[in-house]
Amino acid sequence: MKVLVTGGAGFLGQALCRALVAQGHEVSSFQRSFSPALEAMGVRQVRGDLADAAAVHAAFAGQEAIFHNAAKAGAWGSHASYFNANVVGTRSVLAAMRAHGIGRLVYTSTPSVTHSGRTPVQGGNEANTPYGEHFKAPYPATKLIAEQEVLAANDAALATVALRPRLIWGPGDTQLLPRLVERANAGRLRFIAGGHNRMDTTYIDNAAQAHLDAFAALRPGAACAGKAYFISNGEPRPVRQIVNDMLAAAGVPPVQASVPYPVAYAAGAVLEVVWRILRLGGEPPMTRFLAEQLSTPHWYDISAARRDFGYVPAVSTAEGLRRLAQWWSAR
Repeated sequence: MKVLVTGGAGFLGQALCRALVAQGHEVSSFQRSFSPALEAMGVRQVRGDLADAAAVHAAFAGQEAIFHNAAKAGAWGSHASYFNANVVGTRSVLAAMRAHGIGRLVYTSTPSVTHSGRTPVQGGNEANTPYGEHFKAPYPATKLIAEQEVLAANDAALATVALRPRLIWGPGDTQLLPRLVERANAGRLRFIAGGHNRMDTTYIDNAAQAHLDAFAALRPGAACAGKAYFISNGEPRPVRQIVNDMLAAAGVPPVQASVPYPVAYAAGAVLEVVWRILRLGGEPPMTRFLAEQLSTPHWYDISAARRDFGYVPAVSTAEGLRRLAQWWSAR
């Protein structure tokens, strides 16, 4: 089958392309820049911007299914930049799929669309965990709009499903682990409120597996069509343990320092103002959204994904950490 992955050059995108190629699909990727890794896989690359509807329309010609994985992530940036990438881009994807009669869409969403400040989520499922409100960052706000529009597009001609993987990690990660290592080595890494709140994470191969499991089951009228699903390893752990296990995989000593939540939240508020007034580059080291995210329990029931498309995480957290250490050592 001819399958296109948006954002195929990214961390999850590469894992999706690799898995699809292994299944024998003819895989293309739509992204902004050339990727040697995708070239080595034999993936056809089309470069362009998701907000460019004409470019998306041209790239989707002849495709039979789409994995819409590309997005602008992070905790900082203008609302317009997030809206263009996450909402306008998704609208371009849906319009191009309609125009070309492409019938299956697997969309990568995020649990952050349900973020509600300091309200803990402990074992929440899709039925009892509502969408969030009054977001303090444009990422979850725009991803919520995109998810809703993807699910609303589901009908007899176009089957859609949205997956919400939580905190993807593993070999090939160029963002999370390198940042943790850099900050830990510089003595700038702190937990918030002790880091004792439990959170879900998702090993990279499990995240890709969930997407392919959903894809295999997806068709008009399928149990998963028109629905969103939480995805994780199903092993919620304290933030302190998550971070220190990852640091250990990189050969870095554990971090013990912590700051109270009110201090972290106030610091985030001040830094947001400073970054905005001075127009500083990059992201502030703390924001209000991050302070809430990193100090609040967030773990989810993934039984709906198991029931509707057979998702059972194949790689345990312990095995993932072993593979992570092996990869980091070989870098």
